[in-house]
Amino acid sequence: MKAHLMKNLVFILILGLSASGLAYSQAGRGVGRIGGVVVDTEDKPIEGVKVMIVFSADENLKHETTTNKKGEWAFLGLGTGNWNMTAAVKGFLPVGKPLYVSQLSVNPKVTVRLQKTSTGGGGIIQDETTFVFLEKANQLFKEKKYDEAIASYQQFMEKNPTAYQVSLSIADCYQEKGEIEKAMELYNKIIERAKTDQAMGKEMTAKAQAGIGNCYLKQNKLQEAQDFFKQSVDNSPNDEILAYNVGEIYFKNGKFDDALHYFDLAAQIKPDWPDPYLKLGYVFLNKADNANAISKLEKFLSLEPEGERAALAKDIINAIKK
Repeated sequence: MKAHLMKNLVFILILGLSASGLAYSQAGRGVGRIGGVVVDTEDKPIEGVKVMIVFSADENLKHETTTNKKGEWAFLGLGTGNWNMTAAVKGFLPVGKPLYVSQLSVNPKVTVRLQKTSTGGGGIIQDETTFVFLEKANQLFKEKKYDEAIASYQQFMEKNPTAYQVSLSIADCYQEKGEIEKAMELYNKIIERAKTDQAMGKEMTAKAQAGIGNCYLKQNKLQEAQDFFKQSVDNSPNDEILAYNVGEIYFKNGKFDDALHYFDLAAQIKPDWPDPYLKLGYVFLNKADNANAISKLEKFLSLEPEGERAALAKDIINAIKK
């Protein structure tokens, strides 16, 4: 099949997948199991943490539990797909983390580290009741109501001025609004502040550098973007989510060679995660490399043989082979 026809096919199939949310959400129920442990920055288990996971294709499909004395948690009856996890307990900053659940293989144990808030007396969190502003802001960001989200994040920071990590979300809002200079100013402030943060400094630096890289990419300053993306991944070399997200940024901007590099890196870090292989298949399709596209899509199918995404991958492979 000719390259331009293949690109059109992929585009149509991707749109079809986006429109099939109801069918895919049913995959959120199954026989999958995932579990792990919540610890503090000294790797001591934390009891009583509220852990919630929400199916990314259907926010109404969620599960909640609390950790035991060993900090352990687990969920059963899950379908294959991407889930968003949050962990929160009084005395610690809440954390969000994306998860992938497979029904066909053993899902690796998930470790979540929470940072103590040191409430009051100059600590990070002065008033834990203000977490309601954070929850509201995160929801507004998802709804693309960026001005309202910024206002809610700022309400939280007025009460908790040393919780600099929240500035990352504010910077993301400005970036989405197209206020690039303001976003970059905040990202750079986060990098400076992170230098004194022994617990989360590297992680925050990596995320801020990725944000700056995205700002440069939106300005079509490719060399600067590449420099910051590289610095970001170098700061967090074992973070497959970060590498994958950088790949996504490049892919959405049509920079397929760069997207290939970072999707491949994500696959190397976490070889049993299907998502990078699916995206590598799309990258090779856009590069008119059908042989490698089939190879990556088949690898994806070996890890996720059922569901809407699997059906999409099979359709693409069949179309290529005709």
